[in-house]
Parts: sequence; C-alpha cells; structure tokens
Amino acid sequence: MPAIRTLDEIRAVQVRISEDTFAVDLDDSRTISVPIGWYPRLAHATLDERANWRLVGAGQGIHWPALDEDIGVEGLLLGKKSSESPESFHRWLSQRASKAT
Repeated sequence: MPAIRTLDEIRAVQVRISEDTFAVDLDDSRTISVPIGWYPRLAHATLDERANWRLVGAGQGIHWPALDEDIGVEGLLLGKKSSESPESFHRWLSQRASKAT
C-alpha cells in the first residue's frame, strides 16, 4: 500500500485555463478544476497572460509573472479562493488600465 502523502507533498505538473475553468493536473494523477472566477486576476487576464505560467517550489505552486499572481496547490486542494482584498484587486485593475493607455 502506498504511503499517504500530506497536502504539502502533492505537486502540480500541468495547468490548463479555459474561459471559465482553471484546472491543475497533480503528480498523483488527479486533476483539480475550479471556476476561474475564484481568481479575479486570472479572470481578467488576456489569453497570452493566462498561458504564461510556471511551476514554483518544485510544483507546490503556480506563478503568472505578468499578473503577479501565485496560487498554491495546497490551497486548491482545500478549496480556497483568492484571498486578495477588493482594494488590492482594484489597485491592480487601475494599474493595468493605466498601462494600456
């Protein structure tokens, strides 16, 4: 019987993002899918920004450099949504809007 792994031992190996879903393939053969709306920065990102991710911490998390977004596998496993405050998110949106003009 395989050893039971703790949440912090489970790693991401692949990420897929559609219009409404954020899915992460795990190294234990599971896939976690959550609504993209749980992570407002991803929901407001362009397709190119969403596609520009990298695994960090040997797969313990996912980082999007253009979005300054980090999502941990443990939080996904626990069903945690983004904990960013509304004020911080609105500042981020404002900065994006000023860069676009």
